[in-house]
Amino acid sequence: MTHSRVARRYAAALMAASAMDNASERVAQDLHLVGTTLRNSRELRLLVASPIIRGEKKAGVFKALFASRVGPHTMGFLDLLFAKQREEILEATIEQFTKLRDIEMGIVNIDAVSAVELTKKQVDALQEQMERNTGKKVRLRLLLNPGIKGGIVVRVGDTVLDASVKHYLETLAKRFTRGEFSGAVSA
Repeated sequence: MTHSRVARRYAAALMAASAMDNASERVAQDLHLVGTTLRNSRELRLLVASPIIRGEKKAGVFKALFASRVGPHTMGFLDLLFAKQREEILEATIEQFTKLRDIEMGIVNIDAVSAVELTKKQVDALQEQMERNTGKKVRLRLLLNPGIKGGIVVRVGDTVLDASVKHYLETLAKRFTRGEFSGAVSA
């Protein structure tokens, strides 16, 4: 079984257990804290990945770091991962939990790439349009890439909506190369 499938099962179990006690929101916040701490600490990532350090030692370090900062569901989950020697799936399980939680809450994650920083009015309009199009709440992540020259590229799951100047120019070049223009160019 692949890591992502195992991580999804652990995430689903944690989701179910926390939902029974109405602790899903707390667990989501806790996992965000654990994930952020893990991403920001090379030493902690090395500890988790080490095949030499025993699970009890790893669990002790995580208890020292998080016991006073996370709820009992999250701490119990971390203890279980170390006891079952599944710490290598910690980050993947956090990611899967976040995905499952987003599905439950009706949230879709959208990446919007633009050549320049968007104004608040543009961001609000884009968010509103994407919520209308998807019928869900949108978590918008804004990225900058001057290479697209202008316009915007929006990624919703596996779907890419490319309204960039770069894409438009590439399309024009292909049409010219194929001889599809016989007269004036219109935008």
